[in-house]
Amino acid sequence: MLMKLPRLPAYLLTFTVLNALLPTHDVIAADTAAASKTSRPNIVVLLADDWGFSDVGAFGSEIATPNLDALAQQGTRFSNFHVTASCSPTRSMLLTGVDNHRNGVGNMRETIPQEHKGKPGYLSVLNERVVTIASLLKDTGYRTYVAGKWHVGKEPHNLPDKRGFDRSIIQGDSGSDNWETGKRYLDLTDKVYWFEDGKEAVMSREFYSSEYYVDRMINYIQSDNSTSDKSIEKSRQPFFAYVAFQANHIPVQAPRSFIDKYKGRYKDGWTALRQARRDRAIALGLLPKDTPMVTMSTTKDWEALTPAEQAYQARRMEVYAGMAEAMDYHVGRLITALKQSGQYDNTIFMFMSDNGAEASDPYAMLSARLWLDMHYNSDIDKLGDKGAYSIIGPGWSSAAASPLSTYKFYAGEGGIRVPLIIAGKGMQQNRIHQSFTHISDIAPTILELANTARPNGSYQGKPVETMHGSSLIPVLFDGKDRVHPADENIGYELSGNQALFRGDYKLVKNLPPVGDGRWHLYDIQLDPGETRDLQSSLPEVFTSMQTAYAQYAKDNGVLPMPDGYEPSQQIFTNAMVHVYIPRFKYPAILLLLALVTAVYLVKRRRRLSMNKVKP
Repeated sequence: MLMKLPRLPAYLLTFTVLNALLPTHDVIAADTAAASKTSRPNIVVLLADDWGFSDVGAFGSEIATPNLDALAQQGTRFSNFHVTASCSPTRSMLLTGVDNHRNGVGNMRETIPQEHKGKPGYLSVLNERVVTIASLLKDTGYRTYVAGKWHVGKEPHNLPDKRGFDRSIIQGDSGSDNWETGKRYLDLTDKVYWFEDGKEAVMSREFYSSEYYVDRMINYIQSDNSTSDKSIEKSRQPFFAYVAFQANHIPVQAPRSFIDKYKGRYKDGWTALRQARRDRAIALGLLPKDTPMVTMSTTKDWEALTPAEQAYQARRMEVYAGMAEAMDYHVGRLITALKQSGQYDNTIFMFMSDNGAEASDPYAMLSARLWLDMHYNSDIDKLGDKGAYSIIGPGWSSAAASPLSTYKFYAGEGGIRVPLIIAGKGMQQNRIHQSFTHISDIAPTILELANTARPNGSYQGKPVETMHGSSLIPVLFDGKDRVHPADENIGYELSGNQALFRGDYKLVKNLPPVGDGRWHLYDIQLDPGETRDLQSSLPEVFTSMQTAYAQYAKDNGVLPMPDGYEPSQQIFTNAMVHVYIPRFKYPAILLLLALVTAVYLVKRRRRLSMNKVKP
């Protein structure tokens, strides 16, 4: 009896046969790539910044995202897709398919404790033991482009031109202003670092980030479609385009024409929005019926706010919605350009967010407030404009993540479960995939779409880390229900928040102030809001998953966090080390020593006075 083969698109079936007949190499042989390049698809990766699970219309949002919704109709929505809880670790895994502790980005530069800095796995930038998908695609005949936020290292060997990209315009760090190219969003670096094709870029003074990145990407793609003989030959090559938006990273900013569409939309507050989004997500088939959800302990009671406070908070969310819609609008411009050039039908689109919504409030830190008050306006009638600074805070972030628990920086589903849409010709349409998938699955998927093999432990004669994800091709083209076996253990750690996934189960521990520092067990298929702890009813699963997590941590060099670690606080400690001390040198050191001494004396006096109290 002949074994039944899974249904594959023609170009993948051709590649499968060819690859079986040819000898094995570290990457696919060049002649195979040449033979199949006419049918290999263009691949566009659209990475949003700090979007929550339900921030897309096709995932339950009231925000207008018609272009992303159209892609969802043409492909698959992944309702159980996981990333890391902050920017650069996710980006590092997207580009390499390697666990962030093994690729060098065990933590962000901005949030890493000083005790971890420079330790193996904790460079905060890509190490030299990984190869990017851009390098692999370029080697097999792809044109490769990137525009947007980079955040995986701005050392010369880590810039895009040395990481496989033919053309690039990138902002090198964690973020910047969306209206002014030279304006920092916090005092975390000495300047905004822009690079074009491996050199410091000369930027115009003003732009709007989402518009600019799409403009540059359209230009890169079209510049290879001119009438010169060289361009004609190059235009026959497929392309890989990576657009990494700053939307909706703080400061939340957008053109008034988008913001004002949402005037009055959020007057009922974040709790009402959180409930409404959950109900829409259920109605769309993304979540189980009657999915329960918790009320976040960091979320204030909307009704306890004064009318003026409610109006101010509502305006913040209007700006956030406007920023998201503006990004979608510019995604639409890229899609239109590809349709006009005849390249759309042979293009695969992937859209995702790098982590959940941002709940942090920089104004809560005195040093940040002083700096922000000097550089930004926060008046209600200016929010979203050039020179104005807005955030959404924990209330709206909990709504953006609805119905999930926690948000950016934390290992609850709200911090690491985000929307993923993959669409393209030949795929099943308007499908929802509900089993667990992971950011490490994206690189293998892209390589398989491009008929390009994974590196087999070495690249150009040098040892490299092995990709550990699973290709999503069986889901996209054959409707497979699961790509990860039910007994596979997939570990996670970032900033001391930890998790292990096994089938539908999730073991998770979040540090204070959001978590309690203890392990919990959930069935995230039936209970994505993480409301019912199963450790008592499933003690063997609970224990075995803790053992599996300990093995993951050991295998990947995960370091324990210092006592009292909190990511928002660490950001400003690192700013002192990286910015203030180098800037002011001896006065800053003396000030820091004075502050440390003062804290020590206060604690010592308190301890002595407590010792004097008799029991």
